[in-house]
Amino acid sequence: MYNFKIYNSMENKKVLFEPIDVNNIKVYACGPTVYDFAHIGNARMAVVFDTLIRILRHLYPRVTYVSNITDIDDKIIEKSRLEKLPIKDVTNKFSKIYNEDMEMLNVIKPNYQPKATEYVDKMIRAIKELENKGYAYYASNHVMFDITKYPNYGSLSSRMHHEQLAGSRVEVANYKRNSGDFVLWKPSKGDEPFWDSPWGKGRPGWHTECFVMATNILGTPFDIHGGGLDLKFPHHDNELAQSCCFSGNVDNNKSYAKYWMHNGFVTVNSEKMSKSLKNIKLVKDYLKLYDGEVIRLALMSAHYRSPLNWSEKVLSQSRNILNKYYKVIDELKDIKINKNIKSNSIIKKIEAALLDDLNISKAFSELDAQIKNISNKNSQEKKIIKEAILFISNVLGIFLKKNKDKKIIGDNILNENDIELLVNKRNKARKNKNFELADEIRKKLYDMGIEIKDDEKGTQWKKI
Repeated sequence: MYNFKIYNSMENKKVLFEPIDVNNIKVYACGPTVYDFAHIGNARMAVVFDTLIRILRHLYPRVTYVSNITDIDDKIIEKSRLEKLPIKDVTNKFSKIYNEDMEMLNVIKPNYQPKATEYVDKMIRAIKELENKGYAYYASNHVMFDITKYPNYGSLSSRMHHEQLAGSRVEVANYKRNSGDFVLWKPSKGDEPFWDSPWGKGRPGWHTECFVMATNILGTPFDIHGGGLDLKFPHHDNELAQSCCFSGNVDNNKSYAKYWMHNGFVTVNSEKMSKSLKNIKLVKDYLKLYDGEVIRLALMSAHYRSPLNWSEKVLSQSRNILNKYYKVIDELKDIKINKNIKSNSIIKKIEAALLDDLNISKAFSELDAQIKNISNKNSQEKKIIKEAILFISNVLGIFLKKNKDKKIIGDNILNENDIELLVNKRNKARKNKNFELADEIRKKLYDMGIEIKDDEKGTQWKKI
């Protein structure tokens, strides 16, 4: 057994990871709701758990990774109305964009990426089972989960019933027995999508989706359930409650997932990234300005459980680190390495750091100490260093570019001269009262990640 320690959110401490089956590690992480472009918060979760999976695959012969797509949701329905498109067109479009963006960040696609709509029949059967067992009740065309029937409710987030009541800021529906009861099935209104069920035409609640997909694909218990910290309550608490009651393991909160892992928030100027604050940062905008490896390393620059304050400084530092290592890699290009790297002393130190709850900064500090004065090292020392760099490349998903591509790491993809040419072309169009062309150029610049502003000094531009 490996000395791999992870922070288990259920116990609020680091624990030794002991697999249920060493021949097949099973992991589930909550994926995106696909109604808009992927933002940096989505990307952090994807990169964190991709890194976890890479490390697990280094240790164990087989790892089965599931991360879902939520493709039915009130926000998706609203988006389809705004864009006057069928819901499937909306979800297919943004699922594709999400996967393309994540691929640019060297995120390996999960073994399974189930869509919620593919599992609705199974969700209906699970909800019916919970109702039959007395954990759910029908009221006003809804099926609700009765949290008082599950004595361990809140064990993951450590919220007791009175805290859930005190923390409620929304008006409690009059058909709920308890304010904390949550929806398993809701009726569909008007032109909303629906499925036929024992309770009428409707659709499942979000909290039921992940529980059913994880249970059906991985079986229970599985090893690790993950997601962003914002999902801990109520989403993950609600998943856990349904699973324990469904399986009949009401007194065993490890009967669903043995371990729970959560990545921290992304902040902008130390404020949580949110639409209400209008500070959402989209992956697509940064991919126009930075190479995907720069963004990936920036997302790993803070420990995964800590808040990550997103800034140009973090991106610039990450780009400089990649530049530094690509220069070393180039210097070591003619050094031959061993296939068996188990005896490599540097790798052992890097591995020990990563197995201590994914301590990436310590892993880099071990490697940084070795690459100083690389030109003065002998061939044996260089061989060990090259092996260590290739090891960290595989487990962190960086340094993966071929020789011909390395140069773009150090440069913004946009050329400032090109931007100035477009700005001047727009100004000329405005002077000639060709406002249609001027607006078209403004939009083109915005799509490139450039915002322009006209003032008494002329036209100023900046990266979004």
